[in-house]
Amino acid sequence: MTVTDAIWAIAALATAGVIVRPWRVPEWIWAVAGSVLLVAAGLMPVAAAGAAVVRGLDVYLFLSGMMLLSEAARENGVFDWIAMAAAGHAAGSSTRLFTLVYLAGIAVTALMSNDATAVVLTPAVFAAATRAKADPLPMLFACALIANAASFVLPISNPANIVLYDGRLPALTRWLTSFALPSLGAIVVTYVVLRLVYREKLRGSCAAHVGTAPLGAGGKAALCGILLTALLLVTFSVFGRPLGLPTALAGLATALGVSALGRRSPLALARGVSWGVLPLVAGLFVLVEAVDRTGLVSRIATALGEAARHDAGATALWSGTILAFASNLTNNLPAGLVASTAIGQAHVPHLVVDSLLIGVDLGPNLSITGSLATILWLQAIRREGEDVSFLQFLKLGAIAMPTALAAALGARLWIG
Repeated sequence: MTVTDAIWAIAALATAGVIVRPWRVPEWIWAVAGSVLLVAAGLMPVAAAGAAVVRGLDVYLFLSGMMLLSEAARENGVFDWIAMAAAGHAAGSSTRLFTLVYLAGIAVTALMSNDATAVVLTPAVFAAATRAKADPLPMLFACALIANAASFVLPISNPANIVLYDGRLPALTRWLTSFALPSLGAIVVTYVVLRLVYREKLRGSCAAHVGTAPLGAGGKAALCGILLTALLLVTFSVFGRPLGLPTALAGLATALGVSALGRRSPLALARGVSWGVLPLVAGLFVLVEAVDRTGLVSRIATALGEAARHDAGATALWSGTILAFASNLTNNLPAGLVASTAIGQAHVPHLVVDSLLIGVDLGPNLSITGSLATILWLQAIRREGEDVSFLQFLKLGAIAMPTALAAALGARLWIG
């Protein structure tokens, strides 16, 4: 076996472990084990692996801050309050409840990232739907799909955005110019597909009075922390500044403030955070760096650059589409990392880069394996006693993802 073959074998097995989680071994262990094996086998220098880990610093900081914000909000009932408020305002209409849940998912995704919608809002929505005696399945799918469909509304809406742009996000004005219309297209088309697919389930009525507990002092403080963090990050985005450090500091400040208000140790809050995401992402950075050393990414970059010089519009459409489907084979984080490395080498126009971002963000709506957020969403609903098979998700995703992708890519191409 050649060095290239060995690198590919280890990277493929590690990625498969992340997606499938054999024997319920956590995702991060597979990514880290693959990285350590590459170094231990002499397939990758220690210095190169260390440099790959350091490359993800802005992503780790961003994720840390968002996870602290999410846990502070979850622990203090913010997401339960949002979901129950939606149930109360539905006034006995399942369709209205579905729409309000969808709107809540847009807001949470845009301001807190897709992981918060998939992991933290989902259980609250399930509880609210159950209490309202509504079929929870359409609401749960709304959480899963809007977590990806709204994940390029703002730069902060998906960690994959930071990954694809390698920490150098466009300024907010250019971001909104490029993605406002594509985001709207993806959100509207996804909503229409869900409404059509679940029209029978949404025709019935639900309980008009579900009761809502007032948001306590800790919940109000956490909600204020979320809104102030969003304002801070939007301000940083206006000037095209890195978002990792301000997100981490804002998340830490909110966690400390909420804990002090509740007279609890902040360590108790920190223990509720899924810190395994950080070594998972670090491991993926190392795996992608190893794959890059085989020459594959360079070949992709060359093909992408040549195609873009010939016809940037067509290249944007096919590259975004290929990446969207490829994200379901490898998970969108490693797919986004490969695309990011190729972009850095190819120097392609903004139109192509933006289309690749749409593909990596929206592609995971095809299948459960498309993104970490979707995998975690499945785990969250299983804890509530619901289950969705791979085929069941794929049947919906085969309609929702390609139509929303076409709308978003078409809108981005139309903008020019």
